[in-house]
Amino acid sequence: MTATKKSTKSVGFSDEELAAMKEHGQELKKAARRGAKADLEPDVLAKIAEMSEPDRAMAERIHAIVRSSAPDLAPKLWYGMPAYAKDGKVVCFFQSAEKFKARYATLGFSDQATLDDGAMWPTSFALTALTPADEKRISALVKQAAS
Repeated sequence: MTATKKSTKSVGFSDEELAAMKEHGQELKKAARRGAKADLEPDVLAKIAEMSEPDRAMAERIHAIVRSSAPDLAPKLWYGMPAYAKDGKVVCFFQSAEKFKARYATLGFSDQATLDDGAMWPTSFALTALTPADEKRISALVKQAAS
């Protein structure tokens, strides 16, 4: 009887998703070592600096918009991506297109965001570029999400 080799490939998760989960585990360990009140903005800025264009430019603008529109939201890393939290819970995040080999970047909002509008509302937005009108809309969404 021949022993069969078990596959080490996870069923259901892409390599990029597995890498993001591993990164999230490392982020949690690092945050625990630093303490709850640690300033994580340098980590977020470093992660943004690692991104390729056009993701980097969009992430820089999103970061600036979030910081000016909702200064109470704390920057942090979430699955290796820039995120912004209230009382330790992520409210919104930027996901680069490159990281998950997608055709567009994403600005997403968690269930902590107060974007409720009737029985249905969007929780993420595809981004290929940012116009002044887009930036104005993002600012309004972030303000509402953080309220």
